[in-house]
Amino acid sequence: MRYPKFIKEGSTIAFVAPSFGCAIEPYKSAFQNALRKFDAMGYKTLLGPNCYKSDGIGISTDPAGCGDEFNKMYTGAYGKCDAIISCGGGELMCETLDHIDLDQIAASTPKWYVGFSDNTNFLFNQAVNCDIAGIYGPCAAAYGMEPWHRNLHDVFDLMSGKKLSVCSYGKWESEALKSEEEPLLPYNCTEDTVLKFYPEGAGELRFSGRLLGGCLDVLVTMCGTKYDRVREFNKRYEGDGVVWFLESCDLNVFSMRRAMWQLDHCGWFENVKGFIIGRPMHFNEPMMGLDQYEAITAVAAKYNVPIIMDADIGHVPPMMPLIMGSFAEVHAADNMLRVDMKLV
Repeated sequence: MRYPKFIKEGSTIAFVAPSFGCAIEPYKSAFQNALRKFDAMGYKTLLGPNCYKSDGIGISTDPAGCGDEFNKMYTGAYGKCDAIISCGGGELMCETLDHIDLDQIAASTPKWYVGFSDNTNFLFNQAVNCDIAGIYGPCAAAYGMEPWHRNLHDVFDLMSGKKLSVCSYGKWESEALKSEEEPLLPYNCTEDTVLKFYPEGAGELRFSGRLLGGCLDVLVTMCGTKYDRVREFNKRYEGDGVVWFLESCDLNVFSMRRAMWQLDHCGWFENVKGFIIGRPMHFNEPMMGLDQYEAITAVAAKYNVPIIMDADIGHVPPMMPLIMGSFAEVHAADNMLRVDMKLV
């Protein structure tokens, strides 16, 4: 696994929009405030041409244009940059992926890439197909909030090498207050974090392996395509094993269970050492006797490995940033989750 160099004061942070851009409120104002904050922190910024575009379907512009921006930014055609933060998630970055030159990315100097949700399309493939690590974490507009939540500081601590561990945050947001009229409001964290462990009754869980995963909606779409080289990844890192971190956006509980069934049957979990499952966007929405927990454990439990559920990962803020591809040691007890990452 290859890791980018740590950023420092004076480094250039670039922004691209391979999925949605920051064209509408509250994202536009939040993004612009984020740029001001990065400047005050001593970083330079560099914007790709699609950051404020919205003429695409489910992404900022047409897929070829998104891919062109991505390739040029990563390879330095727009100027030198040390890290790239995606403007946002979206719906059809899978179509952008067809225009991203993964061979060129693999041959380039690694850069920190930060994003989540639809950005799984690149982050997952960067790790699996290019052996380059990236950060599954908040997209650009989040950094415009006032004041910053600790998870945003965690992203920069990881990129700068100040620390390589993250811990859960204790409370989460069930109802956002941020709006078009109030674009800079922080997370409205009112609910206590309550982790669920499997096997049930376990008071403490410890396991380790390579971090791999992302948004289940995206992963199940990618499964079985030409980009699916998970079996090869499992073989390369057979001695380490894999810690799968998964979360979902649009999937209901039956969609989640079907997705897990498909990944299972395609051999993705053959080298699993444990699962970290984030709170789904459709939190606490059971259907026909199936809840969000059995939707996962019906498949995951067959591997007889630890499973942590309702973790601070994904679409329900705040989210712990994780270095995709890194070797992680996971410890959970007393509703606290800690992930220590090693760049090996």
